[in-house]
Amino acid sequence: MSGLIKAVLVVFVAILVILLGGYIYFQVTFPKVGPPEEVTIQGTEAQIERGEYLANHVAVCIDCHSQRNWDYYAGPIKPGTEGGGGEHFPLDELQGIPVNLYSKNITPYAMESWTDGEIIRAFTEGVNKDGEALFPIMPYPAYRIMSFEDRNAIVAYLRTLKPVENTVPEREVGIPFNFIMQTAPAEADPRPTPDPSDTVAYGRYLTRIASCADCHTPMEKGEPIEGMYLAGGQPFPLPSGAVSRSGNITPHVGTGIGSWSKEKFISTFKKYYKVSNRRVEVGEDGLNTIMPWIMYAGMKERDLGAIYEYLMTVDPVENKVQKFGMVSNTGQ
Repeated sequence: MSGLIKAVLVVFVAILVILLGGYIYFQVTFPKVGPPEEVTIQGTEAQIERGEYLANHVAVCIDCHSQRNWDYYAGPIKPGTEGGGGEHFPLDELQGIPVNLYSKNITPYAMESWTDGEIIRAFTEGVNKDGEALFPIMPYPAYRIMSFEDRNAIVAYLRTLKPVENTVPEREVGIPFNFIMQTAPAEADPRPTPDPSDTVAYGRYLTRIASCADCHTPMEKGEPIEGMYLAGGQPFPLPSGAVSRSGNITPHVGTGIGSWSKEKFISTFKKYYKVSNRRVEVGEDGLNTIMPWIMYAGMKERDLGAIYEYLMTVDPVENKVQKFGMVSNTGQ
């Protein structure tokens, strides 16, 4: 064997060893979260009531973890599917990301063997019962700051859900996102729930745990675009083939909600609390919205008002959003 061939083999083996070592290091290091907390939640009446409110009308866990009827405006939840999972999130169709996701079943049918600490770790840190990373379409980066009282209340409520016998398909995550998502989980950083009398601080907290920025801040390659916080324009595919884009909710007067009064902001949500507005059939054009208006409509007026007060403090961004469009072959 010539010296050149030997040298090539040595280099090849060295590269192989480095890649293997790097892969092992990556798998051992990530995700960077600790073991689940050892906690047993009592599930008092007050906890369950608070958890029901948060899971349905603020953090809207039930919205994503149920199946929605897209024949009606805002996709109301199909009765009997509450918490049973199975809603499809085909990120590959619009953003070109090789990811197919289905929301998990979070009723006792699927979660009975989970400890309270494992459930808390899942939605505040981003790993499942087995310590595997969850794809960050699950807004655990937003839930990370949720107070001890609120996260415990959500778990208490989830334990009361009617079991839904639904086995959800496994996710499909292609390269490189199967590696990237391993770096997303991080340890929780719970903050006290601000006093509602401090409306801006309380509104900031609610805006965070309601994951408003996840939809209303446009992204590129899964990362928020700098300077575009809450400026809208992020596209979302609809079953009809149309695209719905999130609105600009910064206080820009021309293109955002800067000209809105608090009363108008609150009433825009509350109009979907009326039964007659919960089952509005979608027209032949198929135009709809993924915004869960019907869920958020159950939020207390005090809380909606606090969110408004906070939104009026963020930087106004000029960004005129074309609400609807069509999906093209290029994914735009």
